[in-house]
Amino acid sequence: MRLADGPRMLFDGVDLGLEPGVRACLVGRNGAGKSTLLHILAGRIEPDGGDRFLRPATRVVLLSQEPRITGASLLDYAIAGGAEAHEAEAALQTFDLDPARSAEGLSGGEGRRAALARALAEKPDVLLLDEPTNHLDIFAIETLEAQLRASRCAALIVSHDRAFLERTTQRCFWLEDRRIWRLDKGFSAFQPWADKIAADQAETLRRLNKAIERETYWFYRSITAQRTRNEGRARELAAMRQQRAALLRDQSRPLAMGVEAGAASGQRVIEARGIAKAYGDRVLLKGFSTRVQRRDRIAVVGPNGAGKTTLVKLLLGEIEPDSGSVKLGANLQIAYVDQARADLRSDVTLWDSLAPSGGDQVMVQGRPRHIAAYARDFLFQDSQLRQPVSTLSGGERNRLLLARALAQPANLLVLDEPTNDLDMDTLDLLEDLLADYDGTLILVSHDRDFIDRLATSTIALDGRGGIAETPGGWTDFMRQNPGFFDGSRGGVAKPAVAAPSAAPASAPKKVAKLTYKDQRRLEVLEALVHKLPDDIKAAENHLHDPGLYARDPAGFDRLMKSLDAMRAELAGAEEEWLALEEKREALAGGGAD
Repeated sequence: MRLADGPRMLFDGVDLGLEPGVRACLVGRNGAGKSTLLHILAGRIEPDGGDRFLRPATRVVLLSQEPRITGASLLDYAIAGGAEAHEAEAALQTFDLDPARSAEGLSGGEGRRAALARALAEKPDVLLLDEPTNHLDIFAIETLEAQLRASRCAALIVSHDRAFLERTTQRCFWLEDRRIWRLDKGFSAFQPWADKIAADQAETLRRLNKAIERETYWFYRSITAQRTRNEGRARELAAMRQQRAALLRDQSRPLAMGVEAGAASGQRVIEARGIAKAYGDRVLLKGFSTRVQRRDRIAVVGPNGAGKTTLVKLLLGEIEPDSGSVKLGANLQIAYVDQARADLRSDVTLWDSLAPSGGDQVMVQGRPRHIAAYARDFLFQDSQLRQPVSTLSGGERNRLLLARALAQPANLLVLDEPTNDLDMDTLDLLEDLLADYDGTLILVSHDRDFIDRLATSTIALDGRGGIAETPGGWTDFMRQNPGFFDGSRGGVAKPAVAAPSAAPASAPKKVAKLTYKDQRRLEVLEALVHKLPDDIKAAENHLHDPGLYARDPAGFDRLMKSLDAMRAELAGAEEEWLALEEKREALAGGGAD
């Protein structure tokens, strides 16, 4: 299959096939053509060349990145594609939506759940999903995971959510260098496989450069010495140069994001004491206290509508609490990236969005940069600068928001759903940038993997007034607060888990080595840290079996729960082992003095 976008070839010679029941992911950088390829597979775009083959009577359903929700009610919308009314009602209720509710005035998460319910209710043979987890909370994502595992349809998924892909896919398609690379394993095996391909490509380019260098030397030496031209060798040299040009052309241009913390803030960034907030009878939080220190990375999680954005605005002093107090530290410079992208006017050009005061320069971390050069750092083409924001894709709009926010020095960075629509390469770069950032980060996200990689502590809201804070990321929070979210999406509410209080410091004792109990525990932990990765890998390999769920759905669920438990146990064992090792080294150092 082949398709060009004007003079630019999106892909050429793409081969992709799905068998019944196979769930696969389609991975590639922004602009590689993933969404376009999904539209071709759905029959909405005709390719420039190649064939699209479907078995007779095959039903294909595409969920696009930005579905339009229309109709008098959600049920009317859900049956508009041909689904039976009872199937549509059941699917809507599965995603916690009232079928009789109006289709107007939905939040981003509600609209996404309605679109997913409609797609699944149509009982497709092939389901094409383009960023299905955007705007979903973690619990809706887990519902989608369960629905996909229970479905018999083939699925092709474009998503940036690593945890979601690891739990749902059995095959990977990588759209790179204008072709498709195929891996018959789930996404958990993707990164080492892709790294090996990239290394092989780099080695091919290195050898080709050497060959061109050698042939060029021979060719011109031959002309000088013999005054004759070897036409065969000349054609071979020209072909190698064309091959090198193609390899260099297909190499992706890296994103060049940077962030500067500016002037250092005080050690205390935010201190909240006993804050509460309610709207009418609905209590969002009550009696919550926290202290945010410089260089903390705070993740805020919870169901959609639980009050995450409200909590952030309370902590920033943008709204007043009903009770309690919030104190902001000294010298704060705040940059805020809003998930609603409300700061972007769709009728304004990319150029004017970066330089709203006019001119051809933008101040980037205190230094002038030409707008075109700065836009290229975020992978925008010069031809896009005079186009309105409305023509940009979701990923491009997110990159534009990041470009605007990161241009100004900020020692407190607030990111509300920053991972939506970004490709994994961009997410990796953003993660590295935030890990090295010298300021303080508040992160609102439903991306479990992103939170686990970055957060030093996690604040969770259950949507019923309960709030808790735990050191570490999402996995740490769920391990230390079992049952915290029970009842958050309907049913009987359970009491919120209070934030753990600091244990009173015990009187220091002069000991030169670990106690017998600690030493034995350290030995047990060392054995666990060595054993658990092998057990986890064995379980992941078992999950790669594409027919496992169809043969034994109960066994599949048990294996998934066992895998989650082993991952949590490994994370806890590593943390405890590290704490005991640090304690042992400190005691050894103290004994030597």
